[in-house]
Amino acid sequence: MPGKSARWVQLALGVIAMMAISSPQYIWTLFVKPFQGITGASLPQVQITISLLIVLQTWLSPLQGVLIERFGPRPLVMAGCALSGLGWVLAAHATTTWALYLTYGLFCGVGTGIVYVGIVGQMVSWFPDRRGFATGMSAAGYGFGAMLTTFPIAGMLGRDGLGVTLTTFGLILGAVGLAAAAFLRVPPPHWSHPASPINRPGSDATSAQMLKAPIFWLLFGMMTMMSTGGLMVIVQFSSFSASFGIDSHVLVWGLAALPLALTIDRITNGLTRPVFGWISDHIGRENTMAIAFLGEAVAILALLAARSSPTLYVLLSGVVFFGWGEIFSLFPSVLTDTFGTSHATANYGFLYMAQGVGSVLAGPVAAYIHDASASWLPVFALVVAMDVATGLLALLVLKPMRARVGQLALV
Repeated sequence: MPGKSARWVQLALGVIAMMAISSPQYIWTLFVKPFQGITGASLPQVQITISLLIVLQTWLSPLQGVLIERFGPRPLVMAGCALSGLGWVLAAHATTTWALYLTYGLFCGVGTGIVYVGIVGQMVSWFPDRRGFATGMSAAGYGFGAMLTTFPIAGMLGRDGLGVTLTTFGLILGAVGLAAAAFLRVPPPHWSHPASPINRPGSDATSAQMLKAPIFWLLFGMMTMMSTGGLMVIVQFSSFSASFGIDSHVLVWGLAALPLALTIDRITNGLTRPVFGWISDHIGRENTMAIAFLGEAVAILALLAARSSPTLYVLLSGVVFFGWGEIFSLFPSVLTDTFGTSHATANYGFLYMAQGVGSVLAGPVAAYIHDASASWLPVFALVVAMDVATGLLALLVLKPMRARVGQLALV
């Protein structure tokens, strides 16, 4: 039996690995215009890249979860970190959209998916007593990672160009992820914590059993809707900000508004995951979901109302991400509460596919709606409606369903 500090070391390693693979998604918005210039493609065509990345990241996750459970997290997560870095290195030479899809989209998508599912599976197994907090911390690594790279990448992009930036940071981030993943290990058999009331005998479900349960599909639909809104803001941020008059020439506190907003967004996107995870450990998953999701709708409306003020716009963009990023601690926690830990990695792989559906809606579909209407306002209206619907579903449908099946709503 490992010492008490072992799981905290694993948590730290997981956070570092997650930070190393976060930039392909969260820095993407800085690359959209340069890739449009190099490929000569339209906005919807270029945005297929990030949708492809997230679709592969999520839709392959059930298979990746099974492989991780069979072979262990260390070799798979190491491979994922290497593929993610390699995706950027290869994308540095892309001159067509298909080359972009097959490098940035394919390699980064497969790589980040392996790492994400593997690390989340690690945390729900090592921390049965603090599941919301632990998954929140590991997910925070994914949210925080780009905070450290946003300004350096923006600066190198303007100074040295797209190819040098992608190659340099692809190598750096790939190496950091590999180093952290090399020390991962699974909990010993029957690892538990005396404070944990979860993992009761007979409470675990296989993926096949889980997929037959209506509550899983409710969670899948809810996560799809919440993923759509947040991903739309992430992948379209530079595009709709420019349409509001906030572009690379606008300064806030002496700094370029766009990378400043992205940096603040990474901070709040990271903080929200352990914060709401911790809250959900104490007041219940569904109550926390309702607070966060309805708050996200209010934050987006406030962002739109403040779009004429660059300073308020930058600050409120951080509030938007604080209301969104917690989905990556709340959904895996409620899933594992309900279906157990024995197959947690593979089970979460199926739920994680919901983000892939959201990426299609948030990327090319949102871009198409904008192009058809010549405005981003219809897109934001749909996002707000989905946020409100998901918050109400958490309280009015998910909570009573979980109570009926006799699972714990509190950890």
